[in-house]
Amino acid sequence: MTAEELQSGYTFLLDKPLDWTSFQAVNKMKYKLKKEFNLPKKFKIGHAGTLDPRATGLLIVCCGKFTKKIPEIQDAPKEYWTEIKIGVQTESYDTEKPEILPQDYSHISEEQINEAVMKFLGEIDQTPPVFSAIKIDGKRAYNLARAGEEVEMKSRKTTILYIEDIKIDLPLVSFTVGCSKGTYIRSLAHDIGQELGVGAYLTQLRRTKIGDYKIEDATTQFLENDFRFDNN
Repeated sequence: MTAEELQSGYTFLLDKPLDWTSFQAVNKMKYKLKKEFNLPKKFKIGHAGTLDPRATGLLIVCCGKFTKKIPEIQDAPKEYWTEIKIGVQTESYDTEKPEILPQDYSHISEEQINEAVMKFLGEIDQTPPVFSAIKIDGKRAYNLARAGEEVEMKSRKTTILYIEDIKIDLPLVSFTVGCSKGTYIRSLAHDIGQELGVGAYLTQLRRTKIGDYKIEDATTQFLENDFRFDNN
């Protein structure tokens, strides 16, 4: 890898750790690359699709002229390994906020859970969570929500392409889901809970694919403090 190659175009596949923002991961990469390869201040770098801090998995980082590929990559279908907890909810639809509204789920059967999950296959109307990066009047929804302001989110069309490998170990339910751009798996978890009538929220989320890119080819080493690039 050379400075010329990085500016001509390079793609890194990162396995984003838990509690890192996508911005932090890109910033870390940018700092290390600029320092070790003596790159110009205006060196272009960016990620092709945000991952929530409470999610892990595939984050694609494009450098140099490959930043032009970002919109194309963002439009590609995504795949996630998903775990939800039924019988309780959170305001953020994930583990960022504490559990609220516990409900008895002892009457819910595995058959009901399978039916509720599979009901969301195909094109659906989905309302994004208030704790999301969507902009409302120029401000991020999560900043408004964290400031205690009332946030009204509009529903949008999205597509669940497939749901596979459903495993049930109550109160936890896990599955693999393939979806179109713009799908919020936190909202899917919440909606499954509403369909069951006992509530649910997202406990774990790991992105495993973006288009033809796979998590098996990703690494965390570029984000480690003691890692150095081979720039010979």
